[in-house]
Amino acid sequence: MLNLKFIRKAGVYHFMVFAFVVTGPMSMAQENEKSTAKTDRPNIIFLLSDDQTSVATGCYGNDQVKTPNMDQLAKDGVLFLNHYNTTSICMASRANILTGMYEYKTGCNFMHGDFAVEKFENTYPVLLQNAGYFTGFAGKVGFVLEGEASDKIEDGLPVGYFDKWGGGPGQTIYETAKNPTIAEYAKEYPHSTRAYGAWAGDFIKEAKNSGKPFCMSISFKAPHLPFTPDPFFDDVYAGQTYKKPDNYGTENATHLSPQAKSGRQYNSYDFWRESEASYQEAIRAYNQLIHGVDYAIGMIRESLVEHGMDKNTIIIFTGDNGYSCGAHNLGGKVLPYEEASRSPFIIYDPRAPKKQRGVKRKTITANIDMAPTILTYAGMDIPKNMDGENLIPLIEKESGIKRDHIALTNMWGNDEIQALSVVTEDYKYIYWQYTDDRMQPTEELFHISKDKLEMHNLAKDEGYKSELANMRKLYDERYKRLVKDGMKANDYEKYTVLFDRKASESQKKQYRKLNYAQLLEQEGKTRKNNNIHKN
Repeated sequence: MLNLKFIRKAGVYHFMVFAFVVTGPMSMAQENEKSTAKTDRPNIIFLLSDDQTSVATGCYGNDQVKTPNMDQLAKDGVLFLNHYNTTSICMASRANILTGMYEYKTGCNFMHGDFAVEKFENTYPVLLQNAGYFTGFAGKVGFVLEGEASDKIEDGLPVGYFDKWGGGPGQTIYETAKNPTIAEYAKEYPHSTRAYGAWAGDFIKEAKNSGKPFCMSISFKAPHLPFTPDPFFDDVYAGQTYKKPDNYGTENATHLSPQAKSGRQYNSYDFWRESEASYQEAIRAYNQLIHGVDYAIGMIRESLVEHGMDKNTIIIFTGDNGYSCGAHNLGGKVLPYEEASRSPFIIYDPRAPKKQRGVKRKTITANIDMAPTILTYAGMDIPKNMDGENLIPLIEKESGIKRDHIALTNMWGNDEIQALSVVTEDYKYIYWQYTDDRMQPTEELFHISKDKLEMHNLAKDEGYKSELANMRKLYDERYKRLVKDGMKANDYEKYTVLFDRKASESQKKQYRKLNYAQLLEQEGKTRKNNNIHKN
């Protein structure tokens, strides 16, 4: 038997392993636990950071950040190298994760609609609770449910669908005391990130006492704006100067489509580009917030060991979307470029054989894979409506799943930036559909397996004609699925026209409702401080 002792040093949990032998007769409870360990359904922990791009994580090759617990999780489990969020914005991505479906089927996003109750009742937490799991949620919900309040819905939040609740409305707040469901932790953990780690410890204790397998989901606010890191970690990056990415700034955006440069992502978030000092301040705070999430992961793993639950608890860690951090002069997320659409993704299963630990998988994965994989771990069938894949065969071997592409959608924001894209392990194709007197529909083709920084648009390169034709074919296949399966309500029917590569501008024009100039005018009227960076 192993006893893991966690030692805190500079805000980081380090693991020291000491073996010891237990002598004397086993209790009846220990014997029962031993005899049923192999047949028990596993516990499942799902951890979600907010706006964490994959390259802001040590195990993805960034030597400027300190993420020891994320890195250790990858060493103990499986690291997915090409993980994408099919819609890279908070509200829609969370619905994608919970339902295993693309946004055009969930109908849930800003400017479109809230989360339909009948769809929420087919999400992984609800299905697991119905199957006998003890369930809990803490953190940023990121959406509201449609309909009236009920015994399960409070102020639009799915409180009654969980056995233990620590969630909050809207974006939630970094100051623990201002989040009612976790305010009890404020004295010891004034910043919410560590407070969620403490909440998790109490949940694990309650779950153990329930006698049921558990599923705990925590959605951290960090590292979402405003960049307000926990002062507890001020020493971690003190005095550090960060090297900017090689695709940073306007000089590395000249090849991008005019559509991509016609939204707030390119024209706002000025702190990424105002000065060297403002960049350094922003990236330090961003990385410090991520370090706080890393620390909370260490707290959670410590609690599992403390309560003897570590040997049968699967941990899944990912993010709801990426973040641009100044790449190509962009801020925020939303757009289908690598920094904004990719997040870290790690699965650790303590029951897995050694050959499945510390491995890396190149096959593309997506946020829609979370629900099917979690349900399969719990021994449940995958509902037919889910678009994602069960990733357990991929964990077992690189060729475990047959997937040639996934779709990336942006159906939010000003008209110019809304687009459908397809990505494979090697290539990404983006069709920018918007047209006016400033721009025409634009194709982008990136050889991402060789050009991760997306510095070379190959759409007009004669040497890539066959690759362009193949990616167009995949795009058209995905478009047909959108037409077949997509919602007609919540203003989604328009995408059957807008995303059609063959549609004329006369067909599309009726759906042009909000260009960037109109968006700025609208925002200026509704927000006194003209701050439009809430999402």
